[in-house]
Amino acid sequence: MTIIGTTFVVISLAAIVTIKGETLREKDRSYQIRLDNLEAQVDKEKERSAGLEEYRVYVQTKQYVEEVAKQKLGLVKPDEILLKPSKRQ
Repeated sequence: MTIIGTTFVVISLAAIVTIKGETLREKDRSYQIRLDNLEAQVDKEKERSAGLEEYRVYVQTKQYVEEVAKQKLGLVKPDEILLKPSKRQ
């Protein structure tokens, strides 16, 4: 009777360990997928950050200031000639 009881306990423990192990493997897979997604987001944000840094440097250049002055303010350099199309009647 003791052998049967001990065998039952050992088999029960083995079943519980197997079931819990599978549950842990599922959690590990889901965490790995989440980690991969987060790493992809980090890479994407690093690329975006690099692009913004390039833009920040460009905004501080004379070329950018001239472009904005021409496009948004309509200004021209003193030696430039502004040609406007004539209105046809």
